[in-house]
Amino acid sequence: MKEVDGVTRATGRGRDEWFALLDSWGAKGRTFREISDWLAGDHGLSRWWAQKIIVEYEQSRGVRKPGARPDGTFEITATKTIGVGKSRAFNAFIDPRQRRKWLSASMTVRDSQQDRSMSFTWKENSSRVNVSFMTKGRSKTTVAVSHAKLTSAKEAAATKAMWRTALSNLKALLERSPTRPTRPRS
Repeated sequence: MKEVDGVTRATGRGRDEWFALLDSWGAKGRTFREISDWLAGDHGLSRWWAQKIIVEYEQSRGVRKPGARPDGTFEITATKTIGVGKSRAFNAFIDPRQRRKWLSASMTVRDSQQDRSMSFTWKENSSRVNVSFMTKGRSKTTVAVSHAKLTSAKEAAATKAMWRTALSNLKALLERSPTRPTRPRS
């Protein structure tokens, strides 16, 4: 019995079938919006499945580099679960003095919702950083960072590595237990 992948199960067609259909329709020379409207309107796909198929199609045809957005910029995400409550994690981002302890970059706050999310402008290149905080069990928070408007795949890879390191630094800083004085042994 042949195994059916998720695309076929959800849409009734496999990737190769969708790609052939898009080729015959002339999708390679059309905008993302045109293709999405055609897939949703003429073929009944949800916007989510249309987006997935378009991205994979454009990558397979060399129209879009992996990780690129429709406008040609790149976006990365990084997450880390930290053993502290949301308020403490949120404050480590929003307070510039605390942020300097774990992140060696400059950002300007654009917007924030207490203990939920915030957005920044990255000063080095005016890219965008969005951060969200989700409760993950008792006294744990998942911090999710999205860094958008990056100009190349190389910059995206370096930025992703930087955020992974920064979030690890944040975790180490926030989870570090206060040092206790040691008692001399008798």
